[in-house]
Amino acid sequence: MAENETLECITEHERILQEIESTDTACVGPTLRSVYDDQPNAHKRFMEKLDARIRNHDREIEKMCNFHHQGFVDAITELLKVRADAEKLMVTAQTEEVIRCRIQQRNMATTVEKLQLCIPGSIAGLGPLGLFCCVPCRVSHYRFCQIMAENLPRLREEIKEISMSDLKDFLESIRKHSDRVGETAMRQAQQHRTFNSAVAKQASMGHYTKPVYSLNGQAHTHPHNGLMIDDTGEEEEGDEEVLTAQDLVDFSPVYRCLHIYTVLGDRETFENYYRKQRKKQARLVLQPQANMHETVEGYRRYFNQIVGFFVVEDHILHATRGLVTRAFTDELWNMALSKIIAVLRTLSSYCDDPDLVLELKNLIVIFADTLQGYGFPVNRLFDLLFEIRDQYNETLLKKWALVFREIFELDNYSPIPVETEEEYKQVISRFPFHDAEIEKQDFPKKLPMSQSVPQIYTQVKEFIYASLKFSESLHRSSTEIDDMLRKSTNLLLTRTLSGCLQNLIKKPHIGLTELVQIIINTTHLEQACRYLEEFITNITNVSPETVHTTRLYGLSTFKDARHAAEGEIYTKLNQKIDEFIQLADYEWGMAESDGRASGYLMDLINFLRSTFQVFTHLPGKVAQTACMSACKHLSTSLMQMLLDTELKQISMGAIQQFNLDVIQCELFASSEPVPGFQGDTLQLAFIDLRQLLDLFMVWDWSTYLADYGQPTSKYLRVNPATALALLEKMKDTSKKNNIFSQFRKNDRDKQKLIETVVKQLRSLVNGMSS
Repeated sequence: MAENETLECITEHERILQEIESTDTACVGPTLRSVYDDQPNAHKRFMEKLDARIRNHDREIEKMCNFHHQGFVDAITELLKVRADAEKLMVTAQTEEVIRCRIQQRNMATTVEKLQLCIPGSIAGLGPLGLFCCVPCRVSHYRFCQIMAENLPRLREEIKEISMSDLKDFLESIRKHSDRVGETAMRQAQQHRTFNSAVAKQASMGHYTKPVYSLNGQAHTHPHNGLMIDDTGEEEEGDEEVLTAQDLVDFSPVYRCLHIYTVLGDRETFENYYRKQRKKQARLVLQPQANMHETVEGYRRYFNQIVGFFVVEDHILHATRGLVTRAFTDELWNMALSKIIAVLRTLSSYCDDPDLVLELKNLIVIFADTLQGYGFPVNRLFDLLFEIRDQYNETLLKKWALVFREIFELDNYSPIPVETEEEYKQVISRFPFHDAEIEKQDFPKKLPMSQSVPQIYTQVKEFIYASLKFSESLHRSSTEIDDMLRKSTNLLLTRTLSGCLQNLIKKPHIGLTELVQIIINTTHLEQACRYLEEFITNITNVSPETVHTTRLYGLSTFKDARHAAEGEIYTKLNQKIDEFIQLADYEWGMAESDGRASGYLMDLINFLRSTFQVFTHLPGKVAQTACMSACKHLSTSLMQMLLDTELKQISMGAIQQFNLDVIQCELFASSEPVPGFQGDTLQLAFIDLRQLLDLFMVWDWSTYLADYGQPTSKYLRVNPATALALLEKMKDTSKKNNIFSQFRKNDRDKQKLIETVVKQLRSLVNGMSS
């Protein structure tokens, strides 16, 4: 049993040794592990077996070395012989390498030499992108020159197409971005205007040169508020960077395309194309947008685009040599200027808002100043501003017409009451009123004018301020501005205010009291005109004594209004008298009078008396004229009542009643309802009626007929036709009503006298007519 185990162990160890000899060393681990997994002490036997195997292999190696020793010696001897030959081969190889390098060096020198010869040809061929005819003949036989000759025409066209495509993109881009370029340029111009007053103050301390606004990066260096703007548009002082055209626009496509077309000998084609496209863009820029005139932003965008267009052209003019010329830009500007003026002239005429017109004017001034800084003439724009100024004044006049109407409508046409010193000062601060008598009065008191007077005066000053706003920045002298202000103020007074006053006076609801107040108001406004003169002088610093200074026509305006009001007073008084006359209800056939004046007449006289009391504040002549006019009209109306052709019969009693009414009229006239009449001047308004009635009441025909035509006649004012007409009415009455029967009984001769008087009166009338 032990022998069998030993045999198996030996067999297993032999297998493991064979496996170790034939297996990769990386896989020996599992094999060796199996030795230790077998019987105890098996590994010792394995180690003995392994040592025996190693000794066996050593003996075999030694035998093999002994067998091949002579061959090894012979190989070493041969190797030593070969080393000498190897050294020779190495030298040969190095020699070949040197030869090869020398050949390369010679080839490089030759290449450099030939390239030097080819440089003029390359420049001639590549510089102008294909003018190969300029390549020297000594290099034309090279292959690369032939390749260039074959490919350069195609490359030229490709380069032209690419550069032209870039230019078209540039033109499209600049059309879209002109608005921003123009906005920047106009903003810089506007910023310059904000410190003009500061520069003016410094003008006496040193020379001041108007800066030229530049976005083109050219040399436009000028003294500028203590700052120097260099060629790049950067300020040496200040925090705000001044942008140039290069900052806003990439002009490289233009430069590149211009250079390419120039070196290709096709510059003229490029110039014509560029100018043609810019002309088209100019026409598009100059087209106004729909409803542009409705807002100031519409005008602003319009101006920004135009300024941006010409800023770009100005930059191209200075940055390129001849792509555009001054003649071309001048032609574009003249075309644009005509279109701009036509557009503005048309659109501004649609505007009825003075604030919008004023903003438009400010934009035009900035627009003109900006382009003037780039050398474009803008005188025609300032001429246009004078046209727009007339339109502006028209819109102001329309606006102030509404203001005046509202003031007149809200006026109560009563003297201004002032309760305290503060109220009094408040009124006179708005209107130059000075009256020593009123100032002495205690509070409360009343000022003679109504509340519309200080309001009108204030609004006239506001109009002057509004008109001045347009006149500013027009590059005009103080004298010219003063003249413009005075002319526009004259229009306000003579046309707008005068028209409003005339319309007010004619309004049906304006009664006598209101008319009297209007006369008083216009008197004070007339007196205040000299203060308006001083006001204009103060804001323009132009002395009124200056030659050719326009005077204000306020005096004539208020005089005309006052005369119209006076005439309206006379008319309304007469109309009122006619209304009372229409109430008369005489009993023309009455036997005897009532013994007292008629009621309608007493009411009329009371009305006149109270009305003339209101006239106490009117100028004396106005009140006297109104009173005289009323009395004359009353006298004429009474006379016409007697002589009315519709009235056929008048009794002596009616004559007596009529006489009582005329006596009341005479008493009213003699009571001096308006002060200032001398003697019985006012009573003479009724002299025709008095002499006619006296003639019939006294029945003094003999005296009338005897003294007729004499200057000293007692009845000088009695016309024969008038006496005849009235006598005929009384004659008819005596026949029908037997009023004169008493005369026929007592004295039949008196009847014959009437007949005789009638005949004589007819004779006088016929004589007068012949």
